[in-house]
Amino acid sequence: MSKWVLDLGLAVLLPGIEAAALVAFWFVEGLKKWAAKGRPVPGETRRLLLALSGGSTSSALISYGFTWADLPVACASQAVVAALLTLLLTLAAGAECGRRISRYRLRRRLRRERLRWHKSQREGSGHATAPVRRCRRRW
Repeated sequence: MSKWVLDLGLAVLLPGIEAAALVAFWFVEGLKKWAAKGRPVPGETRRLLLALSGGSTSSALISYGFTWADLPVACASQAVVAALLTLLLTLAAGAECGRRISRYRLRRRLRRERLRWHKSQREGSGHATAPVRRCRRRW
């Protein structure tokens, strides 16, 4: 009887603690972004990926330990938490990779346009428009 109480107690308590820790992490990150007035905070993505990977790894290890302790319900709950954190980690990493790829492609396109414009200026055609328009200074 006491083993079942321990099993169910751990199955409820540990995922609750991990969820509270994740909410507290997001709250602190939100405060940092608020303090920066909505601008990007340096290292934000690194901290998120580190928190999610550490959480999923620790949940998987705890689940493995519960297997050895013969606590099946707690083991299953920790395995579900580890799977959810791994899914969040995959989504966060995928979004960051997509942002980096799109930024790289934009820079590459702008570099090609700039080189094409400079090349047309050297040839003397003079009909190409500049890739970046600047405001004239008023004296």
